[in-house]
Amino acid sequence: MDIQRIVDTRCTTGENPLWHPDHDALYWCDIPNGVVYRYRPAVEEHSIVYETDDAIGGFTLQDDGSLLLFESRGKVQRWQDGNVQTLIESISQETDSRFNDVIADPRGRVFAGTMPTDDRLGRLYRFDTDGSYEVVFKGLDIPNGMGFTADYETMYVTESEARTIHQFDYDETSGELTNHDEFLTTSDEPGVPDGMTIDTTGDIWSARWDGHALIQYTADGRELDRVEFPAKKVASVTFGGEEYRDMYVTTAGGDNRESEGDGAGALFRLSPDAQGREEFRSRIDV
Repeated sequence: MDIQRIVDTRCTTGENPLWHPDHDALYWCDIPNGVVYRYRPAVEEHSIVYETDDAIGGFTLQDDGSLLLFESRGKVQRWQDGNVQTLIESISQETDSRFNDVIADPRGRVFAGTMPTDDRLGRLYRFDTDGSYEVVFKGLDIPNGMGFTADYETMYVTESEARTIHQFDYDETSGELTNHDEFLTTSDEPGVPDGMTIDTTGDIWSARWDGHALIQYTADGRELDRVEFPAKKVASVTFGGEEYRDMYVTTAGGDNRESEGDGAGALFRLSPDAQGREEFRSRIDV
């Protein structure tokens, strides 16, 4: 499979690639450096659109086209065309942590993980559309990539350091997660599972941090394909472009390419024999 290095950034932790169909552009962030990038394939142009002193663990695309940024200490901000509005200043339980990977659900809620600290493991939050939030799952050793099946009945949640992708029964009406089970464990492979996306056939594409790879799994957990990258830390993946037939992959380690690989921190594009769909938009209104 042909892999193109389309933006040679040197992100410390390139994450959360998300296609914006209104802008015909891809957005992604460099978590610890608090930077949001945009790439416009029609003109082969990339730029930094936002910078902050806070870490940006991830973002969703709001109904109005703005980006909903999930940052350090539980902060949530809305960014649009250079304007920033703070929706949640902080979460008392997360003053020593930051968000790490987020996803909007079919009803506009947002599920967001937070990083472990010295005292505890990470948490998974659900933000309802009125801005209220609650912890829905605890004890995650780095919560990461998430996704929903096409029937909206199952949600996947990656736990990186446990080398596990969890699955839950998901109730679209209430947003409740029940009947927790393990979908996949990768303890016998190099690296740990990180970001993920799901294609229109239900196959799961899982980025492999410290594993140099993006791996395609069937809905029953069988490996179908493995794409190797010139970067040790393959961080996240999404579909985009016309009819969502392009795949974009972010990587990390750009601050140390000598040990992390020649492509560490860059943005890559490939054209798999697969198709994605538009990600759900958040509708958080505080």
